[in-house]
Amino acid sequence: MTGFKSVERAEKPDSSFSRRALPVEAAPTETPFWEKPLSDLTRAEWEQLCDGCGRCCLVKLEDEDTGAIYHTSVACKLLDQQSCRCGDYPRRRRYVPDCVRLTLEKLADIPWLPPTCAYLLRFRGKPLPPWHPLISGDPESVSRAGVSARGRIEAGEDDVETDDLPDFIRLWPKRWPKKARW
Repeated sequence: MTGFKSVERAEKPDSSFSRRALPVEAAPTETPFWEKPLSDLTRAEWEQLCDGCGRCCLVKLEDEDTGAIYHTSVACKLLDQQSCRCGDYPRRRRYVPDCVRLTLEKLADIPWLPPTCAYLLRFRGKPLPPWHPLISGDPESVSRAGVSARGRIEAGEDDVETDDLPDFIRLWPKRWPKKARW
């Protein structure tokens, strides 16, 4: 493939986390954990910020000349396309060595996270959107709001030749869906 290189990927939180669980209830006078500074979150709270959209697990390309990042509709080989969660989270780096573990320190330097990403929103001091499962109490609200990659993935990375990846460049992974705006 001429002119493009693969971009690192973000890891998805542990797929064993139950997305059907209701949000953690906060005491009436206590700030919900998702409104606290990211630096104050426990590892478990950090993991729960992921809305399970799957957008960060789509293959991305970087123009070697300009540095521009292009998102594709091709999924990481470990992404479960129905749940939009990693299919082998504990051993993902064995199969996907360039999977990036999102940390507070790395957030400022990752240019390819989708604008809907809860980590990015909170890093920028913004609230979680109403469709986020921690707010709605419903993991399907991400899909209903049009944020999820579910149903929009056109291929898995093992099914597409590297030279053909530019044919799958799409704009939607880097945009706010109209239904998700508030």
